[in-house]
Amino acid sequence: MIASSVLPFVEETWHRSIVPALEDYIRIPNESPAFDPLWREHGHMDRAAEHVAGWMRTHGPPAMQLEVVRLPGRTPLVFAEIPGSGEETVLLYGHLDKQPPMAGWLEGLGPWTPVIREGRLYGRGGADDGYAAFAAVTAIAALEQAGVPHARCAIVIEACEESGSIDLPCYIDRLQARIGTPSLVVCLDSGCGNYDQLWITTSLRGLLAGTLRVSTLTEGVHSGKASGIVPSSFRIARGLLERLEDARTGEIRPRGLHVEIPAERRAQARDAAAVLGGGLFAEFPFQPGVRPAANDVEESILNQTWRPQLEIVGAEGLPGLQRAGNVLRPFTSLKLSLRLPPTLDAQTAAAVMAGLLTEEPPAGARVEFEPEQEADGWNAPPVAAWLAAAAQTASIEAFGREACWLGEGGTIPFMSMLGKRFPMAQFMITGVLGPRSNAHGPNEFLDLSAGVKLTACVAAAIAAHAAAHGVPCSETG
Repeated sequence: MIASSVLPFVEETWHRSIVPALEDYIRIPNESPAFDPLWREHGHMDRAAEHVAGWMRTHGPPAMQLEVVRLPGRTPLVFAEIPGSGEETVLLYGHLDKQPPMAGWLEGLGPWTPVIREGRLYGRGGADDGYAAFAAVTAIAALEQAGVPHARCAIVIEACEESGSIDLPCYIDRLQARIGTPSLVVCLDSGCGNYDQLWITTSLRGLLAGTLRVSTLTEGVHSGKASGIVPSSFRIARGLLERLEDARTGEIRPRGLHVEIPAERRAQARDAAAVLGGGLFAEFPFQPGVRPAANDVEESILNQTWRPQLEIVGAEGLPGLQRAGNVLRPFTSLKLSLRLPPTLDAQTAAAVMAGLLTEEPPAGARVEFEPEQEADGWNAPPVAAWLAAAAQTASIEAFGREACWLGEGGTIPFMSMLGKRFPMAQFMITGVLGPRSNAHGPNEFLDLSAGVKLTACVAAAIAAHAAAHGVPCSETG
């Protein structure tokens, strides 16, 4: 009964200490380096790292050793070691960098202004992923307070995840001896289908991001003279995208960008669809009358977790509406974001994409595709019986409902890296990014009750890991 026994301590720590610390963290505008190239000069990332590290030092177990590691030219990383029983290691992961603020926050809300409404803490970075460091330390502290044994724990809190974790491999190499070989990895940067039960992520999609640039002129010219003679760069870009995506259905055309979906993942999608029902669609702020891409819930889940999908996330060469003259523009640039199936190699996808978009350009236009981010996805290894049982028991104790297992549509580069480095490890990938939490958009929030219960479940999983590896639980457990 680990989750239920530690829940009072966890809940008291959240309300007394974690929530105020998260409010201060939200006030720090520490945008990830991809969005703030002057992050060093601004100093916000260092402030955030020191804020998180300071709380961990104060509230962590007495034997914890913590360091804010800084490699030249790279974002800082908070690393902590907590001694435990036995020979095994648990690695806990989170990040403290943030997405940019975005427009569209509701009245009274803002990215750097923490506000609590109806049990939800609003503000940028609280759910994605500022809470992770606080929850990880509290889960371990709760076990020690209850006298429940745990393995040695290493905590990694990076500051570059929203930029593709480009600094993280260097830190993992530097800290490899201190991290050791974990047999359980706990990641707190994932999503949940609802706030009513524990959700374990079984897969993550990869990501291929890059810029497509189409140019037909060296400078803009009067559209009355040029249209009908000079091909439009926008029209050509639109045609090139049609090579990649069916504009009617949204299906990605090249079969080389698809994979066979494992039967186990299809079954999990079916089970999750039965739990979520139409609530899957209610998560999104559709305009009135807009229908989902697919009405079938199970197929929508598979679209979201195992099939490639394209989004245009940025553009250049298009003036704002108030400055749009009658000019045939010289070029159109589009930032493409292609989510990849979990088991598809990102470099292979980049080669497919580049060839598809640049070969035989229409009208001889100058077409370039420059990949900017290539991140492999991740597919969890078969779950151990002890972890499956611990997740179910903890979810029932903390939430009152059984756990649910499901793929996630986003990308966490660290998981692919760890999966390759530690193929024998078990993975508990979970998080609080549930319906309407809107991690990368306006009105991001953290459901506080879900955060409390999830922390208790993490503690239970760490205790179960110790028991499964020869460290018996105490009578308290």
